[in-house]
Amino acid sequence: MKPAQIAQLLDEPACAHNAKEKSGCARPKPGATAGGCSFDGAQIALLPIADVAHIVHGPIACAGSSWDNRGTKTTGPTLFKIGMTTDLTEQDVIMGRGEMRLFHAIKQAIDDYRPAAVFVYLTCVTALVGDDMAAVCKAAQEHFGVPVIPVDAAGFYGTKNLGNRLAGEAMLEYVIGTREPDPVPQAAERPGIRVHDVSLIGEYNIAGEFFHVWPLFDELGLRILGTLSGDARFAEVQTLHRAEASMVVCAKALLNVARKVEARWGVPWFEGSFYGVRDMSQALREFARLLNDPDLAARTEALVAREEAKANAALAPWR
Repeated sequence: MKPAQIAQLLDEPACAHNAKEKSGCARPKPGATAGGCSFDGAQIALLPIADVAHIVHGPIACAGSSWDNRGTKTTGPTLFKIGMTTDLTEQDVIMGRGEMRLFHAIKQAIDDYRPAAVFVYLTCVTALVGDDMAAVCKAAQEHFGVPVIPVDAAGFYGTKNLGNRLAGEAMLEYVIGTREPDPVPQAAERPGIRVHDVSLIGEYNIAGEFFHVWPLFDELGLRILGTLSGDARFAEVQTLHRAEASMVVCAKALLNVARKVEARWGVPWFEGSFYGVRDMSQALREFARLLNDPDLAARTEALVAREEAKANAALAPWR
């Protein structure tokens, strides 16, 4: 990653704080507490993609606690919970064996788990020694016939937040737009309800909280084409460019993705939240507004009124 590319990512025109001094975007200082680096930010942004093998290319310490270290929940595959690393040693660095170990690590992941794709994360050591991770990933993809995605986010590039954005850039470069979505299943069709495809960006389903929100989308006829990246599948992330509207849940992390998906494919977006009745109601109304469907708007208002009445009734004894 070139310094000019990093500087460009830190200059996010869609961010409300872009014109101000952004202390959160500053480089980590020597002697600061370990963690919160760009590698960490990139990995946690993409780990919830459940059917992907995530390989950390570097010393084993960069892999951290290797089992289920993200805490996100899934309705299907649990491959993302398995920590994988090339576990480079001093001898590997001295003898220049990093690229060879990476290729064999990719092979082992594919042979053992048959993932939908393999994500490889660059770390400080492998960036400093000059391993050509992108070339190895390209060669492995051609050899094994499985998508192998390089995530260039070495820790010393900057902060955790920068790593989030770098992860989004990798998805934009290698994943989003590489597949068309499946047709709406016949079982999902309901008389009088037009199904709209939407996407969620920066939603990680930590502790499974989105499972409580999903039924509301289903009731309104909003098909979640894909998320980036809570409970996601690789094939879903590939189709995010075909959403009719997107909601950015964590703007600090992946605002760059929403902005560039709109610029390339014309997908409108808004920032919102699912925390609290007021924010939930506003998010659903924003989808209805962007989709410009009067029937959806009417159903949304009815659903919002029902859910707000239920919330008020539940809170009444405490008031």
